[in-house]
Amino acid sequence: MVECSQKLEQLPPYIFTRIKALASEAHSRRLDVIDLGMGNPDLPTPAHVVDRLVDTVRNHPRTHRYPQAKGMPKYRKAVTNYMERRFSVKLNPDENVLCLIGSKEGIAHLCQAYMDPGDFALVPVPSYPVHSNGVILAGGRIHYMPLYPSNNYLPDYSKIPASVLKRTKIMFLSYPNNPTAAVVDDPDFFKETVAFAAKHDILVAYDNPYCEIGFDGYRAPSFLETPGAEDVALEFHSFSKTYNMAGWRVGWACGKKSLLAPLEKYKAFVDYGVPTFIQLAAVSALEGPQDCLTEMVAAYQRRRNYFVTELNKMGWPVPLPRATMYVWAPLPSAWASKGSLAFAEELIKETGIVVTPGVGFGPEAEGYVRMSLVTHDDRFYDAVLRFRKFLGGSKKSVKGSL
Repeated sequence: MVECSQKLEQLPPYIFTRIKALASEAHSRRLDVIDLGMGNPDLPTPAHVVDRLVDTVRNHPRTHRYPQAKGMPKYRKAVTNYMERRFSVKLNPDENVLCLIGSKEGIAHLCQAYMDPGDFALVPVPSYPVHSNGVILAGGRIHYMPLYPSNNYLPDYSKIPASVLKRTKIMFLSYPNNPTAAVVDDPDFFKETVAFAAKHDILVAYDNPYCEIGFDGYRAPSFLETPGAEDVALEFHSFSKTYNMAGWRVGWACGKKSLLAPLEKYKAFVDYGVPTFIQLAAVSALEGPQDCLTEMVAAYQRRRNYFVTELNKMGWPVPLPRATMYVWAPLPSAWASKGSLAFAEELIKETGIVVTPGVGFGPEAEGYVRMSLVTHDDRFYDAVLRFRKFLGGSKKSVKGSL
């Protein structure tokens, strides 16, 4: 039998595949599954975006042909308008924007475009899996930068060996962070990052898909707002979370033309880009009514407030996230020695609740679970009742209003 590549063999089992299999098994046993695992938005795509797609597909058959892989001019202009309106970042639509088949695919392609076998990438841990898996598939090596609550989930650049820095091509950063939901309050961290990247000739890949999901007045910045960032960084954005378009597979990378060029060249050889009708629908998302964003954030904040409050009432000390659609929770004390995967597996089997074990986000993420706020409000009442029974928690009432 022909064997797969050694690079593919190096990848760990994809944690979401394992969790999905357990959820399917629970379904087969007729358990009522509450899925708080994958960050897959349950809220609908805005109606005006769907309407634009339907009209374009039905009435404009030329949009069914091969698209412009770089992104059609109208799409790129809509992106630059958004970046200036939202972040005061000025970009040239002809030079500084590249349409992506989702930011996950774009990040994996970035690794292929920049890394040679043996090159290093600096990867925070915990982190979104593609930040490390993309490096492995490109034949690169990973140097993990641990993120700790004690340091506000920020990497410590002084701990990176000089021997690694000499061979480093890319550094990944992402705030608001997945899975920890951490945010950056001090802009000096970004200034420090720009200086560090410039000194060591490192490309910063800044993954920013949760920039519109902030609570209690928090507004996430763009890394490109930082002076000098345009010379060292590319920033990645997605429609998946902002406009509940996860299945549409559309996003963008933006930054300096010379930094985008390798990614654009690589994509020209491996994909045809995003269908034109989806690009035009994405334009409607960026340029149409934005009340959908306010409603989305309000829904997540409502769920967050109820769910985290009730978990704390039962004696599970879970921090209140200021951004993202995630709750990053340390394992209950009784489970600390058993591990996050064992906790997630037993939880599904006994209660039907799906969570993502921290171990799937890297070695430093063990001891935590990530729970996504992606099911109907009423289901969080049920989830709290099941958690209380599972953990043997207090008998305090779970009544409340979402």
